[in-house]
Amino acid sequence: MIGAHHVAPDTISLSSYFPLPGLGILPVNAFVIKAAEPVLVDTGLSALREPFLEALKRTIDPEALRWIWLSHMDADHLGNLEQVLALAPNARVVTNFLGMGKMMLRHFDVSRVHLLEPGAEIDAGDRTLVPLKPAYYDAPETVGFFDSKSRVLFSADAFGALLQEPQDEAAAIAPQALDDGIITWTAIDAPWLGMVDRLAFGRVLAGIERLDPAAIISGHLPVARGITRELVACLDLALAAGKIDGPDHAAIDRLMADNSAAA
Repeated sequence: MIGAHHVAPDTISLSSYFPLPGLGILPVNAFVIKAAEPVLVDTGLSALREPFLEALKRTIDPEALRWIWLSHMDADHLGNLEQVLALAPNARVVTNFLGMGKMMLRHFDVSRVHLLEPGAEIDAGDRTLVPLKPAYYDAPETVGFFDSKSRVLFSADAFGALLQEPQDEAAAIAPQALDDGIITWTAIDAPWLGMVDRLAFGRVLAGIERLDPAAIISGHLPVARGITRELVACLDLALAAGKIDGPDHAAIDRLMADNSAAA
């Protein structure tokens, strides 16, 4: 766990990094929104449970939390859900029908789920969290949001990037390194993007530009301020190249060998 830092007004990132030997490090972020009804966005990696919970407690009294927004049900997003629920007795879990179904398959208690129905929004007291489908995703239940007060866009896995070293701001990453990191992670996380219609996907990206968020916060990228156009252009270039290839068998063998040597 790297720790907690502000990424936007009332918004704190609980940041950590997961090493992928031979490829770099993947940011794994959760967020606390200090709204009138405070919100925790995702619950981090179980492998970093203690430091995650300590960082959460330093950021906010968990009993003050009213909402736990689960973007989707991957292990790096709900890894500490049970423990957070025990610390936050007043919080409801926000997810949709499919997300709730996946929680049930994993034997989570769903009695505190607030089912996010199509067209519904979350009233957090001093702001509205408007659910949005991210530009791309690796799980169909994924839901991001736009914060009506801070104008921050939470993009879940979208715009995630493999990095070579920790960074506080996406804008501080060299442009070529950022492009390479996003394209590589996208090939792993959402390889289906290589099959989409570029014009149709372009309309999705244009919608993000029209939204003009003050910042984009992602589960797998340092906060992106003032570079929305650059992020969109990176994805457009990736699609223009055609099929997005992930690591092949030889690359995986090298990864496993590097990991064994490091151990």
